[in-house]
Amino acid sequence: MDSIRLHIEKTLDFISRDKVYNYKPDIEKHNKALNEKTGKGNDFLGWVSLPSGITDTEIKDIQETASKLKSNSEVVVVIGIGGSYLGAKAVIDALAHSFSAMMPRKDPYVVFAGQNISEDYLAELQELLKDVNWSVVVISKSGTTTEPAIAFRVLREDLEKKYGRNDAKNRIVAITDASKGALRTLADEEGYKTYIIPDDIGGRFSVLTPVGLVPIAIAGFDIKALIEGARDMELNTSVEVPFEDNQSAIYAAVRNELYKNGKTTEIMVNYNPKLHFVSEWWKQLYGESEGKEEKGIFPASVDFTTDLHSMGQYIQEGLRNIFETVISVQQVNRKVTIPKDETNLDKLNYLAGKPFDHVNKMAELGTLLAHVDGGVPNIRIEIPAINEFYLGQLMYFFEKACGISGYVLGVNPFDQPGVEAYKKNMFALLEKPGFEEETKKIKSRV
Repeated sequence: MDSIRLHIEKTLDFISRDKVYNYKPDIEKHNKALNEKTGKGNDFLGWVSLPSGITDTEIKDIQETASKLKSNSEVVVVIGIGGSYLGAKAVIDALAHSFSAMMPRKDPYVVFAGQNISEDYLAELQELLKDVNWSVVVISKSGTTTEPAIAFRVLREDLEKKYGRNDAKNRIVAITDASKGALRTLADEEGYKTYIIPDDIGGRFSVLTPVGLVPIAIAGFDIKALIEGARDMELNTSVEVPFEDNQSAIYAAVRNELYKNGKTTEIMVNYNPKLHFVSEWWKQLYGESEGKEEKGIFPASVDFTTDLHSMGQYIQEGLRNIFETVISVQQVNRKVTIPKDETNLDKLNYLAGKPFDHVNKMAELGTLLAHVDGGVPNIRIEIPAINEFYLGQLMYFFEKACGISGYVLGVNPFDQPGVEAYKKNMFALLEKPGFEEETKKIKSRV
């Protein structure tokens, strides 16, 4: 198989190759710390060797669970938030037919809940589920995270009303802690099929655990190929690989050097809408890992060429604190050729006979050159095609680079203390037991 490829040439008008390569000693030290689990957050480094540690037995068990749910469900609701849904959503959307909701299908339609607290969203999901056979995959380490917990409470009640409690328990898969927490207790009491969220893997690094693999398998995609791609990248970013050949290391070095030179916002760019949620997954990965201690590159994303008609002006001529990382897909999976039109009213016959993707590639190249000319450095990541193997490579590439980059920045990339602030305020406003003092204080402010 081919591999993803990193290109940094269009950053070198802004930073020097020598300065990028000056990161070599530090980055090799940080990569070693990741692999030996000696750096900050070392109790959350299970993801580093995860791909090579997944067994065929584990894969087979997940595939069997997926087959069981496929046999009795037209829709499977995956309940989770943050890393408990974004990785699966990214892979499923990238691989699925763009109009899969309206197409005949042999595999269940995978939808998501618990990733928001919208009453309209949940009520509309309930309407969808009334007339179909459905099941639930609920993902939560504690079982008490507000958004997924209240969604599961509602949907479990609906499921038990529709199928009865005994049958409903065979339609629920719980992915949770090995031994503790509300969801683990409920799963043991009810006899749900369960999978474990490893203690040493945080949510945003969990796509290759059952958190991501179970929903992806249910949607009908090849989790073994996804894992193989990640294994390949694990090998090619290991400590044995020298800095100059380690693409995750180079990416970490380039983005940190750009950050030192005032480029404080990184925009993830794709030219294929199937990759929209890959960008959303990437934004959580980097934003939650690096945004600490008043440091960090702000992760943003755009879908081109669509957003060239909305964000293009700002990127071309706005504040020069940005750089772009472009995911460039080399081979499309389907072909559409532009026809000749005898009237040629739109003056586009010069494109007749050319594939749509040729136009897309020229838009990509033209935009890259324009943005570089406008003062926006561009990193380009070539992905040979959108399939399970290359997505596995890409996601592990980003994970490894994120760990290295966070260490270069001097933060712990594997905690998220700032996330608790909104929760404390929300609990106080909701008058949660135990928050009485906080409730008094916050109500005086609103």
